[in-house]
Amino acid sequence: MEPMNDTRILGFLLLRLSEEPELQPIIFGLFLSMYLTTVFGNLLIILAISSDSHLHTPMYFFLSNLSFVDICVTSTMVPKTLSNIQTHSKVITYAGCVTQLYFSVLFIGLDGLLLTVMAYDRFVAICHPLHYSVIMNPQLCGLLVLVSWIMSALHSLTESLMALPLLFCTGLKIPHFFCELDQIIHIACSDTFLNNLVMYLSAVLLGGGPLAGILYSYSKIASSIRAISSAEGKYKAFSTCASHLSVVSLFYCTGLGVYLSSAATHNSLSSAAASVMYTVVTPMLNPFIYSLRNKDIKEALRQFFRRKK
Repeated sequence: MEPMNDTRILGFLLLRLSEEPELQPIIFGLFLSMYLTTVFGNLLIILAISSDSHLHTPMYFFLSNLSFVDICVTSTMVPKTLSNIQTHSKVITYAGCVTQLYFSVLFIGLDGLLLTVMAYDRFVAICHPLHYSVIMNPQLCGLLVLVSWIMSALHSLTESLMALPLLFCTGLKIPHFFCELDQIIHIACSDTFLNNLVMYLSAVLLGGGPLAGILYSYSKIASSIRAISSAEGKYKAFSTCASHLSVVSLFYCTGLGVYLSSAATHNSLSSAAASVMYTVVTPMLNPFIYSLRNKDIKEALRQFFRRKK
C-alpha cells in the first residue's frame, strides 16, 4: 500500500474493546461509573488535604498531586471513549489522536515519577526521622514535583514530535480504545526504527529507573523496620508505607502485565483490555486505598463533610 502524507489524514478509527453491539451499553456504563468514581474520589482526597491544616505535610502534598494526575489520566482517554460509544462512532481526528497521545504519555509517566518521589519521602521519614523536616522542606518538595513534571513533559513532547513525521497507509485502524504510542507506531508505513528505539529507551529510563528507585527506597525502609525493637514500632512504621506500597504494586503490576501479555499473545485487543487496568481501574482504586488505610485521610473527610452539613 502506498503511504499517505500526514496532512491528508483526517483521522483514525479506534476499534474499542469489543465490536459486539449488545456489549456497548454495558461497556459505556462501566466506563462512565469508573470515570465518575475516579474523578469524585480523587477530588475528595484533594479537598480533604487542602481543607485540613494537619495534612499540609510533604506526604499529603505528594498525594494531592498524585490524585490530580490520576484525574488527568482518565480524563485524557475515557470521555472520548464514552463519546464514541454514545454516537456509534469510531473516529478520532488526527489532531485529536496526537493530542491524546501527548497527554496520555505525559500523565502516565508522571504517575510513575510521583510514586517514586513518594517512596523517597517515606524513606526519609523512616530511615532519617530526626532530619525529616529539614530534608523534606517545602522548597525541596516543590522542586521534586516540578522536576517530575518537566521530565515527563519533555519525554511526552519528544515522543509526540517523533510521531508527527510518520507516514500511514490507508488502513488507519487502531485496535485500542485510545491513541496509544505503541499502536500508532505499529500501524505506520514509514521506517519506525528510531521511534521504537526511543520508546524502548524511554521505557527503561522512565519506567525502570523510577521502579529501581522505589525498590531501593523500600529495601532501606525494610532494613530500618527490622532494626526497630518493639512490635508496635514496627507496625507503626510499616503502616505509614502500606497505602503507598499498595498503589505502587497495583500500578506497576498492571502496567507490566499489559506489556507482558501483549508480548506473549500479540493480541492488540487483549492488550487494550489489559490497558484498562492501569489507565482506568488503578486511578479509580487509589482514593479507596488511601482513604480506607489512612486514619488521617478518613478523619479529614469526616471533618470536611461535617463542615458542609
